[in-house]
Amino acid sequence: MSLFITSLNSGSNGNCYYIGNEHEAVLVDAGISCRETEKRMLRLGLSIQKVKAIFISHEHTDHISGVPVLAKKHNIPVYITPGTLKYLRVIPEDYQIVHFIANNPVTIGGLTITAFSKFHDAIEPHSFIISCKEITVGVFTDLGVVCENLITHFSKCHAAFLEANYDDEMLDNGGYPYHLKRRIRGGHGHLSNKQALELFVNHKPEFMSHLLLAHLSKNNNSPELVYELFSTNANGTEVVVASRHEETPVYHIGGVNAIIGRAKQLAFNL
Repeated sequence: MSLFITSLNSGSNGNCYYIGNEHEAVLVDAGISCRETEKRMLRLGLSIQKVKAIFISHEHTDHISGVPVLAKKHNIPVYITPGTLKYLRVIPEDYQIVHFIANNPVTIGGLTITAFSKFHDAIEPHSFIISCKEITVGVFTDLGVVCENLITHFSKCHAAFLEANYDDEMLDNGGYPYHLKRRIRGGHGHLSNKQALELFVNHKPEFMSHLLLAHLSKNNNSPELVYELFSTNANGTEVVVASRHEETPVYHIGGVNAIIGRAKQLAFNL
């Protein structure tokens, strides 16, 4: 079975990622308005009725601002940790709240969603992998460092949303105050182009078909720069830069190459 993925928006102005099969889907974060989420899905030919859950990575506004209206209007359960829930201004009776635990898989129809902890300046931050049979997609943004958790899960993915937030030189020479620059690159902030590229080059599985570069800084990065940097090192993986202004196309993750890749991975692990 295949997975279909798109970034509905990616950046400090709002983050929302769609991953689904032919029958059901989940959103990772909902940081744009309900209206924009509906409009963008409609343009892509995606049905909001297929969305069976919203998984929240952490409490920052650009990841949760659309949750209350979207979840209530469409009766979508929200999967969130107890600590993160404290920062979400919701009335629990408006929709279903489900607590998830790191490394404990959650099954929703044909999808399996597994959260794992990451380094970010939030109360209980998590990244996610979403699997459907032999296909796995990762959502890896808002990362302070490339940790062993990230390496392990990235190396399993047939496609991934990966943060490439800032260019070191642009950040150094930009107008941000020192304390903000220190926060961004301080180990609990964001992943630089260089850090993300090292992960990609050193740990990308040969069966990874798509890499969607996510959460680019408006002031300290350039989509053109990032695309050139990663596409030069792609080695057969399609590189896409997710926009902070609009949705990406829907990408079909699966097929014969993915199945062969999964077989090789399982053989290697035996």
